[in-house]
Amino acid sequence: MKRVVITGLGVCAPNGIGVPEFTEALKNGKSGISHFKDLEDLKFSCQIGGMPSLSEEKLRDYFTELQLRNFKSNVIAFGVIAGMDALKDAGILVGGDKALYDLGIIMGSGGTSATKFRESLYKIDEKKVKRLGSTAVIQIMASGVSAYLGGMTGAANMVTTNSSACATGTESVILGYERIKAGKATQMLCGSTGEGGPYIWGGFDAMRVMSYKHNDKPGAAAGPMSDNASGFIPGSGAGAVVLESLESAIARGAKIYGEIVGGAINSGGQRNGGSMTAPNSEAVQRCVKDAVKEANIDPNEIDYINGHLTATVKDPVEIENWCKALNRNGNDFPYINSLKGMTGHCLAASGSIEIVSTILQMDNNFIFPNINCDTIHPEITKLIPEEKIPRTMVKSNINTAIKASFGFGDVNACIVFKKYKQ
Repeated sequence: MKRVVITGLGVCAPNGIGVPEFTEALKNGKSGISHFKDLEDLKFSCQIGGMPSLSEEKLRDYFTELQLRNFKSNVIAFGVIAGMDALKDAGILVGGDKALYDLGIIMGSGGTSATKFRESLYKIDEKKVKRLGSTAVIQIMASGVSAYLGGMTGAANMVTTNSSACATGTESVILGYERIKAGKATQMLCGSTGEGGPYIWGGFDAMRVMSYKHNDKPGAAAGPMSDNASGFIPGSGAGAVVLESLESAIARGAKIYGEIVGGAINSGGQRNGGSMTAPNSEAVQRCVKDAVKEANIDPNEIDYINGHLTATVKDPVEIENWCKALNRNGNDFPYINSLKGMTGHCLAASGSIEIVSTILQMDNNFIFPNINCDTIHPEITKLIPEEKIPRTMVKSNINTAIKASFGFGDVNACIVFKKYKQ
């Protein structure tokens, strides 16, 4: 079995596009959540959200003029930016004439481009099918983002898109890790992307799971684990990592951000309290335990948890599940935070963006603050002390980190990282 390391990072997040900007946002607790006039006009209860701001100039850094003709897919744009940046960060040369059979791509997505799909439906209904253009299919199909990246890079190993709701990003990285570990690929570009806007967020607004209390103060929306949390804030964007066999990374002289030492994916079967929208706590705990077991570590080695925590009523349940899975509570509990206070819940993109944030904290020895969490939920403080939920940046040496994501359909994914040591 091959050892698998991380050699490249890319991110397109509401509070920072590119690793340098995103890193500073993490350290400073910068919110990327803003008010959207179109949500207000459409009578949404929640009128705020997180979305990367892409200029035409920025898009031209990644796409040709021909590719941008009739292009209306943020889900692809976000994923391409994060993915190409990760490859550049890793120092991997792509885009030549040769097919790269040792390089694969798993770039997950929650779905198609709703904007392009809507435009196409209208044209068909108006009997203008010939005006759809030659790129409608590629922008609408779920695997459009991996197909775009495949053509831009020449990747010729597995090139695919996974989709497991909010667990998509973490799942994609685990799948890439397993492929390299088994010797079926040398390098894998893994991550996930998610579109935002009314056509994506509308269904969640109808479910009344998003907060409506902060429309006039988006930057102060109550964050995860807060006693004032009243539902999640929607987000969008993309995150990507380059995974590589340790031998290949050493041979290239690549910077190694960290090592993946274990991971687990499961489902609660929508049983024992689990449902289409709620997690089965037994399955969540089993997923965490299985990841720790594969990593061959003692739970007491874990210095830091990057939680799924969404600013909903399930936050205390998640903390309880971490306590039981790791058999750690009180002062023995590791530091824990959630990126969603700064970015909103980026849905399918959340896991990969949060993995990038985890690696950056490990590499730079800090723990980002849980913003807008002045008063912690009392059910959480019964389990762990407030000091384990930092509200300001903490300088800390993270040797072992764990990250989990949970998604609609009662699906779970958990991954363990360690600092690389020769």
